[in-house]
Amino acid sequence: MWKKQKIFESLTPFTLLDFENTPSAILWFSGCNMRCGYCYNPEIVYGVGNFCFDDFSLFFDERKNLLKGVVLCGGEPTIHKQIIEIAKYLKALGYKVKLDTNGLKPEIIKILLENTLVDYVALDFKAPKEKFEIVTKTSPEKYDTFIKTLKILIKQNINFEVRTTFCDNLLTVHDVKIMMNELQNLNFIGNYYLQNFMYDTKTIGQITQKNSINLSQELCDLDKYKFSVSFRNF
Repeated sequence: MWKKQKIFESLTPFTLLDFENTPSAILWFSGCNMRCGYCYNPEIVYGVGNFCFDDFSLFFDERKNLLKGVVLCGGEPTIHKQIIEIAKYLKALGYKVKLDTNGLKPEIIKILLENTLVDYVALDFKAPKEKFEIVTKTSPEKYDTFIKTLKILIKQNINFEVRTTFCDNLLTVHDVKIMMNELQNLNFIGNYYLQNFMYDTKTIGQITQKNSINLSQELCDLDKYKFSVSFRNF
């Protein structure tokens, strides 16, 4: 039974930062289908699961009138097919559900969207096509899989954001411009967040230096894009 399967690293009982205007808890799924060098959660990425949903079900039952949302993140939540039943359970309790995903499981995301099991999606745009394999340590064709998910989200009537972690050990300003042009070509009209990599702990790629490039000062002519561009931690 899906409630008994150990697929979680941990639970964060409260956050005001991860789901805008929605007091939430965070469910951290173990495991990931990427190995991004700047990732600061190696224990989650390489984890096999310490907890099952039954370990947290009482928590969600008791707090359904206190919390408003649940963030599903990791790791990568969509590598676990149980996510569909988990989202159903949380929605039945009245929670809003946010999904953080790298987009490599479009078939799972499509099911979640078609059944209105998520209210908001944060999609990670890791790198342009030419660098996707280098940054994510996946096969080159996975970029097309990511684009498939992006197109699904654009087509669906759902609030979602696209975000990129900028680490100048892996990406250049030119790379970011390529990614922004891709979003423009696909008629993305939502919010695009550029997040500053700020080294403060062990990363999968053993990156030990903070960015030397301030991306917010390097990009200009942002008004030409159909989507809004925001900078985090620059």
